Amino acid sequence: MTGGTAAGPPGDDGPRTPDRLRRRASRLLSQLTVRSDRLINEGLAEADARTWHYAVLASLQDFGPASQAALSRRTGIHRSDMVGVVGELTGQGLADRAPDPVDQRRNIITLSAGGRRRLRRLDEILDTLHDTLLAPLTPAERDQLVTLLNRLLDHHAERPGP
Repeated sequence: MTGGTAAGPPGDDGPRTPDRLRRRASRLLSQLTVRSDRLINEGLAEADARTWHYAVLASLQDFGPASQAALSRRTGIHRSDMVGVVGELTGQGLADRAPDPVDQRRNIITLSAGGRRRLRRLDEILDTLHDTLLAPLTPAERDQLVTLLNRLLDHHAERPGP
């Protein structure tokens, strides 16, 4: 093998990642996503929460009351899944659901006082989990990484498709 570190000699500790794979941003992002999802999901589960709960609570805090359809667009949670998420949040007293006074066919979801407290707690948990995830990076590198990831996401959100 040339130019790579795919596998060591017999009796070595096992395969290593080939250089060409370590240069593929798509692969690196994918592998980091798996590790990040596991860390975040397990950390939130200990607090009896899910990433979707956090996304909806954050959206309600930052943008105010909204219909389930608007929350779906804001968070990227599919509309059919949003029904269950809102049901869970209202069932826990973290959000309120009331008929829209303008259009009785839809509901408006509002963040409750309990939801605001819960969001602050989830922010603390996520801050700690992100510190773990991004431990090898300096604060400036963390900011730069977030800036670059947002630029990529914004670019691809503007140009859907392959």
